[in-house]
Amino acid sequence: MLLRQLEYLSALSREGHFGRAAEACHVSQPALSSGIRKLEAELGVRIVQRGQRFEGFTPEGKQVLQWAHRMLAEQDALRHSLSSMRGGLSGVLRIGAVPTGLTIASMLTTPLHARHPMMQFSLESMSSREIVARLNEFDIDVGMTYVDGEPLGKVRVVPLYRERYLFLTPREGAFGEQDSVSWAEAASAPLCLLTPVMQNRRILDGYFAEAGATAGPVVETDTVSAIYAHIASMRLSSVIPHAWLHSYGVPEGTRLLALPRPKRAVHVGLVLADRAPESLLARALVDISRQIDMRGELDRVMRRHVDGLRPLGEEEGEGVIPRARADAEQRAS
Repeated sequence: MLLRQLEYLSALSREGHFGRAAEACHVSQPALSSGIRKLEAELGVRIVQRGQRFEGFTPEGKQVLQWAHRMLAEQDALRHSLSSMRGGLSGVLRIGAVPTGLTIASMLTTPLHARHPMMQFSLESMSSREIVARLNEFDIDVGMTYVDGEPLGKVRVVPLYRERYLFLTPREGAFGEQDSVSWAEAASAPLCLLTPVMQNRRILDGYFAEAGATAGPVVETDTVSAIYAHIASMRLSSVIPHAWLHSYGVPEGTRLLALPRPKRAVHVGLVLADRAPESLLARALVDISRQIDMRGELDRVMRRHVDGLRPLGEEEGEGVIPRARADAEQRAS
């Protein structure tokens, strides 16, 4: 059994297409198909369901695929360990992040790259559910997602900050002269929001429902950049997490209004698969997260944009994440 054959299987699982899997592995499609057939012959089982195109894996193939993911992960861990012994980490850290997480990922990757210049980064936008699935399949090393509310499964959690919500609206719009809006008022505005598959949207829909309202967005999208583009071009409003201000700020012709603080605190953090071998690259990211004051920096950015909003942690009983929890990894199951 060759590791290259296992890489073919992993690529086929990821791409769902023989041609794209071959391209990802930098081989011809016949070479990839031949490698998988040789693996089937060696193991004595049929791995791939074949028709005119790729039709999935057999039950035995799914078992082989699980072991393939695990063995490839162990190979990566060995390489990272050896590179660390040679004087520095190298390799690609694969990060899956909800759109909110992508807006602040550079706050972690920038200092990490400064410390380990040979490291590279692959960042993909994913839903929170996809992050958990791909962690379990060894397709990513670490996730940046919401760490409370919806089940995460058996993962290790490193909280980063508590999310605060603001109403971004045109200065000349219906709410442009107000300093704050209720959740019901926000729901009544022409909105641009993330799609319901994204956990941020499901969180907001819950807050709207608590206020007895339902939002009917004019535009739904799966990227933060598209939200900002439509706010500018169509004069729409949006409910945004304060973390978005770090990368996008406040567009010209719009302003931020305060929203009532929700009863439920929602936190964003890192999630890592609870298994061995541990990814040294992911561990390095965790170490960096503990050395920077992400929560304080995001709060300072928010204060620069919104006069009169009190910093996170000033209101009594708001349920801010305890510092002890922020400084230590927690296990969620």
